[in-house]
Amino acid sequence: MMKQQLQTMLALQDEINTLVNDNWRAQNFAWYRAIWVESAELLDHYGWKWWKKQEPDMDQVKLELVDIWHFGLSLELQQGSPQQVAADMLAELGAGQRKAGDFRSNLEAFTLNTLASKQFDLVGFAQLLADAELTFDELYQRYVGKNVLNRFRQDNGYKDGSYVKNWAGREDNEHLAEIATQLDTTASDYSAQIYRALQARYSETAPA
Repeated sequence: MMKQQLQTMLALQDEINTLVNDNWRAQNFAWYRAIWVESAELLDHYGWKWWKKQEPDMDQVKLELVDIWHFGLSLELQQGSPQQVAADMLAELGAGQRKAGDFRSNLEAFTLNTLASKQFDLVGFAQLLADAELTFDELYQRYVGKNVLNRFRQDNGYKDGSYVKNWAGREDNEHLAEIATQLDTTASDYSAQIYRALQARYSETAPA
């Protein structure tokens, strides 16, 4: 199941990158820099200020981890096709049992490794998943939903500014979250089901 989920996510990331830029692999985009910036945003949601009371916003932490995963998959795809890189990624993700540790320190180590190598520190990311108690199944569900929403936005005018993010007084992210709870994440056409449901709801609620 984990291998199938990983291949699905890699294929979806390849598709959305190609939608944005047909020749994205040759562009040498600074994916590692995007990971670095997302990591800083992630730390803000977790909390790091000793001079004020802060409680980790774990839902936002998980959302930021999913965003980092998008960029990490893109870096991995620079090495080959989804089928080619999935096996190596699976081996690193499954290497050893990881226990939750010091999230801030592990995030800093992950970020330093990413900046130093300009590659995706997959082992470090797996540790962050353990720290945040984000299972691979939940990562898959959250990633596929956000990936499909990104593609849906592109298909409906996001690039030229004509896309409307608020439908019937609610952001598209909220509609996505509601739709995702109604679908079977194990279905082979899970991503296609999400897209169809988004399209149907957008057609019904978006302003003409």
